Amino acid sequence: MDYKALYADVVDWINQANQAAVKFGMENEQFWVWVADSSGALSKKYQENRLVIKQMIMLVEWLEEVYESRKKD
Repeated sequence: MDYKALYADVVDWINQANQAAVKFGMENEQFWVWVADSSGALSKKYQENRLVIKQMIMLVEWLEEVYESRKKD
């Protein structure tokens, strides 16, 4: 696996997630559909490699934590 390419894609995904959060708002279902679809697409790009799946799960959980913390404010 090309780890440099993977982590460049991860950085790109994080930037796109930030843009999607601004565009849709984290409370909008479209945002979470984008998160699910795009994280799945990235996992498929790397043939469902366990490291990639775990990386994307961690990032989705991080987004969920950000969302939950903002709901409390």
